[in-house]
Order: sequence, then C-alpha cells, then structure tokens
Amino acid sequence: MTEWEKMLAGDPYRSADLELVAARERAARLLQRYNRTDPADQADRAALLGELLGAGGEDATIMPVFACDYGANIRLGKRAFINYNCVFLDCAPIEIGDDLQMAPAVQLYTALHPLDAETRRSGLESARPIRIGNDVWIGGGAIVLPGVSIGDRSVIAAGAVVTRDVAADTLVAGNPARPLRRLATQA
Repeated sequence: MTEWEKMLAGDPYRSADLELVAARERAARLLQRYNRTDPADQADRAALLGELLGAGGEDATIMPVFACDYGANIRLGKRAFINYNCVFLDCAPIEIGDDLQMAPAVQLYTALHPLDAETRRSGLESARPIRIGNDVWIGGGAIVLPGVSIGDRSVIAAGAVVTRDVAADTLVAGNPARPLRRLATQA
C-alpha cells in the first residue's frame, strides 16, 4: 500500500512521504490563490474550490482564510456555509452534508498522533474520518476531533470540543462536549 492508501485506510502512515508532501503543497498553492480572491469574483472562487475539494460544494460558500491539508479528502454538501478562519485537517475523509452552517474559527481534525513518544518521533501517524450530517450548525471556535460523526440537524455550541459522536437533533456544549437537550424536529 502507498502511504496515501494507508492514510485513507486509517493505518499508520508517514506524512513525510513525497506523494503526501506534493499533495499538501498542491493544496497550499490552491488555498493561497483562493484566500486572495476578490470577494466579487464568485466564479474564480467556485473554480478554485472545484479544483481543491474532493467532491461537492454546489452553491457552497467558504470564507477566506480557509486552511486544509489536502482538500481532496473533503466532500462538501450543497449550500454549505463555512465562515472565516476555519481549519480542516483532512488526512482522512471529511464528509459534510447539505445546508451546514459553520461559524468562524471552527476546526475539524482527522489526524491522530501516537501517545508513545518513540513512535511519534518515528514519524508515524494515523487518521480517522469526520462525518457531519445535513442541516447542522457548528458554533464559533468549536473543535471536532478524529472519528466523530455529527447527526442531522444537530447544533454544536460555540467553543465546544466534540470528542464523541453526536446523535441527530441534539444540542451539545462544553469541553468535552456533552448533550444538553434534544432538539424538536419539524414535521
């Protein structure tokens, strides 16, 4: 298996692999261009997102400054809105449903580093995917950790650190995030 394949499979991989370095450099060049686009040039922004993202993004908005590792592992739903200064570390897939509302400075982390110092020094790391359902609202400064799934219509409070899966129609808050209440669903 290549290091890219290991990374996507959730196996330990070496991020210094030349293929991975090249993919991150490609994303960095696209992000540099995207983050400098004229706000009125929506066509250029859409084209750059189409080149950067793995899939989706129809009628989506990502406000600059946006940062990610690869871009290719991000699947963005329709009409998603991602506000300023968000960071997506997409070493594993990040799948976002339709009609997401994301406040500024939200961070999605798929990367995992070994707890053992010797293994960390060896350069091995791994990653686990993040999945976010439809109609989710994520408040400012929230952090979503590797392997977390967030159910449809859930709300993540500002500043929450989401370490575990969130059921559909649930409001969570805190560090670590805990369910506060179920949200009413519309018929």
